[in-house]
Amino acid sequence: MILADLGADVIKIEPVGGSTARHQGPFAKTGAGDVGESLQFAAFNRNKRSIALDLDLSEDRDVLMRLVAGADFVLESGTSGTEGPLGRRGIDFETLRAANPRLIHVLISPWGADGPAAGTPDSDLTIAAMGGPVALQGSPDRAPIRVSVPQVWRHTGAEAAAAALIGHRRMLTNGEAQFVDVSAQCAMTWTTMNAMDAHDVQGFDFERMGSTVQLGVAAIDPVFECADGFVVVVPNGGMIEPLLGHLIAEGFADETWLAEDWATFDMRLMMGQETRFSREQAAEAMMKYLKSRTKAELFAMGIETGLTFAPVNTVADLLSMEQLTARGQWHEIAVDDQKVRAPGAFALMNEAPIVLDRPAPGVDEHGAEIRAEAQRHCADSDAEIADLPFAGLNLLDLTWVIAGPSSVRYFSDHGATVIKVESSLRPDGLRALGPVRGEEGSPNRSHFYGEFNAGKKCVQLNLKVPEAFEILKKLIRWADVLIENWAPGATERLGIDYPRCREINPDIIMVSTSLMGQSGPAREVAGFGFHAGAMAGFYEVTGYPDRQPVGPWLAYTDVIAPRFIAAMTTAAIDHRRRTGAGQHIDAAQFEMALQFLAPEIIDAQLSGYVATRLGNRHRDYAPQGVYRCDGDDNWCAIAVETDAHWQALAAVLGDPSMPGADSTHAQREAVHDEIDAAIANWTGRQAARSVMDQLVAVGVTGGVVQRSGDLANDPQYKHRDFQRWHEHPEMGNVPYAGVQFCIPGYRPGPFGPAPLLGQHNDEVFRKVLGLSEAEVKQAEEAGAIQ
Repeated sequence: MILADLGADVIKIEPVGGSTARHQGPFAKTGAGDVGESLQFAAFNRNKRSIALDLDLSEDRDVLMRLVAGADFVLESGTSGTEGPLGRRGIDFETLRAANPRLIHVLISPWGADGPAAGTPDSDLTIAAMGGPVALQGSPDRAPIRVSVPQVWRHTGAEAAAAALIGHRRMLTNGEAQFVDVSAQCAMTWTTMNAMDAHDVQGFDFERMGSTVQLGVAAIDPVFECADGFVVVVPNGGMIEPLLGHLIAEGFADETWLAEDWATFDMRLMMGQETRFSREQAAEAMMKYLKSRTKAELFAMGIETGLTFAPVNTVADLLSMEQLTARGQWHEIAVDDQKVRAPGAFALMNEAPIVLDRPAPGVDEHGAEIRAEAQRHCADSDAEIADLPFAGLNLLDLTWVIAGPSSVRYFSDHGATVIKVESSLRPDGLRALGPVRGEEGSPNRSHFYGEFNAGKKCVQLNLKVPEAFEILKKLIRWADVLIENWAPGATERLGIDYPRCREINPDIIMVSTSLMGQSGPAREVAGFGFHAGAMAGFYEVTGYPDRQPVGPWLAYTDVIAPRFIAAMTTAAIDHRRRTGAGQHIDAAQFEMALQFLAPEIIDAQLSGYVATRLGNRHRDYAPQGVYRCDGDDNWCAIAVETDAHWQALAAVLGDPSMPGADSTHAQREAVHDEIDAAIANWTGRQAARSVMDQLVAVGVTGGVVQRSGDLANDPQYKHRDFQRWHEHPEMGNVPYAGVQFCIPGYRPGPFGPAPLLGQHNDEVFRKVLGLSEAEVKQAEEAGAIQ
């Protein structure tokens, strides 16, 4: 879908009768309990054409190979390299490459094309457990949990789009076909952010903390009850002052509160200095105020006052958000003859805008026209031969925290020269967050920063000084790509918005990514990925049904956005290669994240079912859960998705009180609690890995809930050489998470450790920009270079 939206002519090859994807829920309700069209298929197959082929027939295999000969990409999904629709028929990469020597063959699989785990049973729940995020989500007094709406294949699909385009870029630089092996497990590990390598860095794992998030040295629970649900707020004294009039008028505070210096309230509390009121008094007043207002009222109040009140939206709430309407982010589609709104373009691109002009196709809807088309020719390779896809690409990194730096790492990992601009006055905020190796206090020992900035060069510029701005303009002139995630309007105020950057560098590609986008009434809403996660609907679908939402681990939209940004930026680079034109990409985290809930947004309009948190249970399959095993906080995820799964699991349990082999999902759902108790009784006496091995042996999907310490020793990860170890000047030898896909014969980065603050000042200013000694000295004396 992402490739199609970016302009590719995507031909979906289906078996006669249609793809199994057409039988994945949720479904449109057609009346009297019947189900109709798959809403997941409708959401993720727009802009494609369909042809039905029976690949066991020689004439249809001939059609396939003619299509392969003229294609740029072949994307295939399967449980391993031999278990996709092509692999099962002996059509492997070598066969495809023989037909098209410049082809990009992308295989999407649960664990990877090969290795000790390849081909083992899988499910959304077990991949999430084995990949790491489940261990971090939920409350410590209950089982760890996944996001209730299946997310694994949505992450993996978006990652596959970026991987395909990076593979294509490599083909253009070395002239050879590429086999791109995308692992869903690795994709889910990247959603754990600072927890990916935590154990090896700090000596212990991060643990689930309910809805609490760690902000520096403070652990804060940002989820608060309001009049009609919940809202995500980072409570502090600075929020009190803009609301004092309301608090006093409504009796939540009195006029003595006017005498407090709320701007310095939190700092004085932290330093043990005197304050007129306690933290508890401030929190109580804020809680009372929040309970008196609806989500919509608080969101509007936040826009008015500059505060961030992020409503915990349901998928139904999203349909009434003015911000999405103002930015034209709804796309009307027809499902079972009913008109509904679905998330539209995932970003706004000025030079080559995304066009949604084709709904999801019917089976073989375009078969005749595709068979009649003349064979196309795939792209020629560039003349200059290089192994690294982005060798020679210069990227200016004006990003901080997670989404921006993570997006940029895609390019440094594959050969781009990346220069990151920071200053001692405004270092990247991740430098203050754990995991930390060694003594705290240094801005260079955070591996949260390190994970997303490995392989980059870092310079210090104080952009409040005019001389620094002149140097920044030289960097813009040097850059092929500029990626920034400042607050909307900040680049314009500084004089480096896209029109001015284009004056400096006419063919520059500039990506502006922010929480809500560069336009619209809510564009200035500031915050972090957990704010956007709440607004985009993910808090509502993560947690236990009898408790308040806990949300996904940390800053969820920050791990969705980079996949889209990497794909869009790579596509923009290719567009410039072909046309000479640069591009401005306005990428809102909020809008990109909506794509991961598209089927559920459509479902709310058609059936009235509003997706919510289900713990580890599934709307359509039973039983599913995460079960305690022998030892301290050890768990195994088990997912029954077919009657055959249940029959095999029931045989392992050997409990005659359980539903019979011919039971239906509805019958098992009715006694889910009893089944859970029986499973827990069995798992509780055994090691988690033993439970998994016994289940996998009989074809049941089971997966150990792995933490970073487990992942570091995961045999499949070792097979894929996932971690990259580098010697850091202050932290010593530390691991960095590798890329989420493999290309045989190619070893991507990161190619070095994360940079120290200002580590590359001399190299960049003197060697890259060619500043003279006098110019550098003058800039240093002016405070421009720190």
